[in-house]
Amino acid sequence: MTGWTEYALALALFVASHFVPRLGGLRETLIGAVGRRAYFSLYGLLSLALLAWVILAAGRAPYVELWPQLPWTRWVPNLAMPLAMVLLTCGTGLRQPFTLGGRKAFDPARPGFAAVSRHPLFLALALWAGAHLAPNGDLAHVILFGSFTVMALVAIPAFDARARRVLGPEAAAFFRTTRVLSLAPLSDPAWRRANAAGLVLRCAIGLLLWLALLYLHTLVIGVAPFPA
Repeated sequence: MTGWTEYALALALFVASHFVPRLGGLRETLIGAVGRRAYFSLYGLLSLALLAWVILAAGRAPYVELWPQLPWTRWVPNLAMPLAMVLLTCGTGLRQPFTLGGRKAFDPARPGFAAVSRHPLFLALALWAGAHLAPNGDLAHVILFGSFTVMALVAIPAFDARARRVLGPEAAAFFRTTRVLSLAPLSDPAWRRANAAGLVLRCAIGLLLWLALLYLHTLVIGVAPFPA
């Protein structure tokens, strides 16, 4: 299998894994067969495995330079990734079902982190991918990180539209108490009393995860994250 063939296959399978289950009620059929928890656990593992394959395949694809990698460009992901990891940990299991990684019914009286962002995992994905475009100017990685950036940003209005359809008259309260991204809740004493403890813990986990990824980047990816 040549470099471009493997890359195209890996990318196609990754994209298909996110769209095929939604066709013809396949996802609901599988959830009914194995249970919701088992389905999403297996689906998450499959997604991670395919993502890892796509990233590795991009590194093995022929190198076609679109722009050079200058030393300063490596600082772009280094500055963006701490925020991306915090958004990831704060958004996992978000108490609103109309987003990536969301769960349970939404309560406008207790929006939780959705008041800060109702799509934190999509923002984390867009930050990760968009920031990695700067130091990766070869064709394969531009396709990889560009595709993920576009998919994440396009998904936000798509999921918002689905929320409007499903919630109907209740959509007004949903959008009034949530934002795509806002720091205003952090200055609200009532919101901080209800959410500060969990927020601090999740932020700490996110920063620890970022440090671990930073430390392992050279070993796992084969590229040092800082300029030489």
